[in-house]
Amino acid sequence: MIPASVGFQCPECVQQGAASVRAPRRPSGVRSAASRWGAVTLTLISVNVVMFLVTAVSAGLVGNDPLDNYRSPVFVDLAQYPLAVEIGEPWRLLTAAFLHIGLLHLVLNMLALLVFGSELERQLGRVRYLSLYLVSALGGSTAIQLFGDPLRPVAGASTAIYGLLGGLGVLMLVRRQDIRGILVLLAINVFISFLPGVSLLGHLGGLVTGAAVAGVLVATRRRKAVQLAGIGALAAVLLVLALGVSTLAVAGV
Repeated sequence: MIPASVGFQCPECVQQGAASVRAPRRPSGVRSAASRWGAVTLTLISVNVVMFLVTAVSAGLVGNDPLDNYRSPVFVDLAQYPLAVEIGEPWRLLTAAFLHIGLLHLVLNMLALLVFGSELERQLGRVRYLSLYLVSALGGSTAIQLFGDPLRPVAGASTAIYGLLGGLGVLMLVRRQDIRGILVLLAINVFISFLPGVSLLGHLGGLVTGAAVAGVLVATRRRKAVQLAGIGALAAVLLVLALGVSTLAVAGV
């Protein structure tokens, strides 16, 4: 007999009871990472990394250095050239946000996405966070489309990441949290945006759009359907601005 908390148990009973108890499952590495950093954030990072690899391979196949991934047919077909959007290639407004010019550009943006994206995904949930990300990218592209050089290619997730910063700032302000840190960070990044080769228009467009999306989320909290409708309406306005003005430009108006 085996001593138990109350009385004794026979060895056969203990073995049968142990056999009926399931051992706790240890979470896999993927699930653990998704739980810590956010499934949507990790998916967005994965898409950006895959697109970098695709453009690198494409550059190599045409005889260029794979690290010069922007010298690839795939990159040329997906980057945002305002003139190309004007002549009927609207997908570039979003596909450009998943391209990067060189490895350093990719690494810096993905680190920022990991830090700020995971925090916002935790606060907003997957659907609202993904909406904030994509509409911010569209907002940055719209600013470039309206005011940018028609022949200058633009690419990078910075438009969306600046949107995340704008959204996070609004949420912190509404919750009366100390926003001095994020204001300093924004000031540094806006200063960097004035450097040659950096799209100030895309950054500012993403920042303002991200703040506007967060404003919609705050104003319509606890009403998910209204939130999504408001964000959808904002995205529609951006598309009308980007594509409508482009159509007028092609028509010569």
